[in-house]
Amino acid sequence: MCDRMCDTFVALGSATKDRGVVFGKNSDRPYAERQPLVYIPRTLYSQDTEIRCTHISIPQVEETYAILLSKPSWMWGAEMSANEWNVVIGNEAVWTKEPMGQPALLGMDLLRLALERASTASQAVHLICDLLEEYGQGGACAENDPGFTYHNSFLIADPTEAWVLETAGKWWVAQRIKDGVRNISNGLSIRSEFNLAREGMVDYAIDQGYCEDSNSFDFARCFSIGGYQEPTRFSREGWGRHLLQMYYGKIGPDVMIEILRDHSGGICMHGGFRTTASQVSYLLNECSIHWFTGSPHPCRSFFKPFIVPDSEKPEIIDIWEQREQLDPVKNESGIQELHAFEKELIRTILQSLQKNHSLTTEILVLTQEALKRELILLSM
Repeated sequence: MCDRMCDTFVALGSATKDRGVVFGKNSDRPYAERQPLVYIPRTLYSQDTEIRCTHISIPQVEETYAILLSKPSWMWGAEMSANEWNVVIGNEAVWTKEPMGQPALLGMDLLRLALERASTASQAVHLICDLLEEYGQGGACAENDPGFTYHNSFLIADPTEAWVLETAGKWWVAQRIKDGVRNISNGLSIRSEFNLAREGMVDYAIDQGYCEDSNSFDFARCFSIGGYQEPTRFSREGWGRHLLQMYYGKIGPDVMIEILRDHSGGICMHGGFRTTASQVSYLLNECSIHWFTGSPHPCRSFFKPFIVPDSEKPEIIDIWEQREQLDPVKNESGIQELHAFEKELIRTILQSLQKNHSLTTEILVLTQEALKRELILLSM
C-alpha cells in the first residue's frame, strides 16, 4: 500500500444502517507533532478586528461559532473539526501542477475559518472558495520544515449532505454528495462531474495545455502532477473505497472507527508520519455526536464522545504525553478493555438518541466517564 497521508470518509443515506450521516478522518502528520483538542466558544468581535492565522492576518467577522478543533499545536488552523451547527470538515494534502504560492492561508486555516463562519456544508464550501480566491493558499505546512507545502482538498458534511472540494492553487471544483459513500486521500479525485467550479477554470486549463477543449476537461487529469491514475486496491484511497463498499448499508460510528483502525490498507499509519489524531462524527439536525481520540494511533486510542454546544464548555483533558508513554504491549489488555467500553458507550448513545433527540446532559456525563476510564489506564 502507498504511504500517502490522511484519509477522510463519509457515508450517507442508504450506506448507513439508520440513514444518518457518518463522517470519519485520520490525520497523518509528522511523528513528533502534537495534535490536542481545543474548544472555542461562540465569540463576538468589535468592528475592524483582524485575526492572525498561521502565516497571515485577515479581517475578522463580527461573530464566530463554537467549534471543537483537532489541531497541530503550532498552527492556528485545524486538521479536522466540528461546529455547533453540526458541520464537520476534514482536509487532505494534494500536490498539483499549479505553483506553490507565497505564505498565505493554509488549508487548515481555511477549514477553521469555514467552521467558525458557516452553518451548513454548502455555506462552508462557498466560504472556503471565496477566501481561497481572495487570499490564496501557501506557506509551510510543518513546524520545522519550510519546504513542506501543499494544496488542499476537503470533505465537508452536515446532517443533510456532503461536499468534496478540491483545489489547485486558486482554482477549485466542488462535488455534492447526497447519498452513498465517498472518501478522499491525497490525490485529486473529481473528474468531469461536478456541481461548482471557479469561473474561467476550463479556459485556463485549455490555455495551459492541460486539455484540448471543454469536452475533454477532467479536473483530476488536468491538474494532477503526472496525470491522473485511477486508485487501485493497493492505494490508500482505493482501499478506503473498498472498505466503504464492504460495509455499505451497515455503516455507523462503530464501523467508521474500525475503518480508521485498519492496518491492512495502511489507513492507521505508523512510522515517521503517523496518524496523530482521529475523528468520527454522527450528524443529526437535533444533536450531533463527535468522537475524538486526542492522541495518536486509533488502533491503540480511545474514541471519546463530545458535543459542540454554543455555551457550556465540553470536558477536555490533554492526555497526549501520557499516551506517548503507554506501552501498547504491556497495556494490551487495558487497551482492549477501553475498546470494549467504547463500543458500549456508542451503543448506549445511539439507543438513547432513538428515544431522545437532545442528549446534551447525558453526553456530558458519558464524556466525563470516558475520560475517567482512560485516565485510569494511563495511570497504571
